[in-house]
Amino acid sequence: MGFVVSKAMNDSLKGQQEFMRLQLERQLILQNLIRERQTAMQIAWTREFLKYFGTFYGLAAVVLTTGAIKRKNPAVLLPILPLSFVFSYQYDMGYGTLLQRIRGEAENILDTQSTLLELPKGPLTFEDLEKIRISQSNFFIEK
Repeated sequence: MGFVVSKAMNDSLKGQQEFMRLQLERQLILQNLIRERQTAMQIAWTREFLKYFGTFYGLAAVVLTTGAIKRKNPAVLLPILPLSFVFSYQYDMGYGTLLQRIRGEAENILDTQSTLLELPKGPLTFEDLEKIRISQSNFFIEK
């Protein structure tokens, strides 16, 4: 009799473990899909912003060049320099390899400089959370 109960419990435990594994897989897939969609939205936003900023940059370049020629003063072209950096960054983000370079650098940090990622005073523990919860509950009870 004990063997039958033990076998049933083992089967039940295996079923629960399989269910938990499937749930975890689903959660990981869902998190990855959400991350992919957020990244796609960021790239799409950058590309849309680039259209407007590119138009502004082109108009500013024409107006500043015309002003520099009319005034015979090349210093009028100076605002083109910072605008060029912003335009280049946005273009690289939307159509270039910026995200690939960022991903590569992030992987490098994870692989070789993981100490930079440590939290001050170490990771949070259950005991830390309980101390904070108890101190806050005492705080609210006293007032």
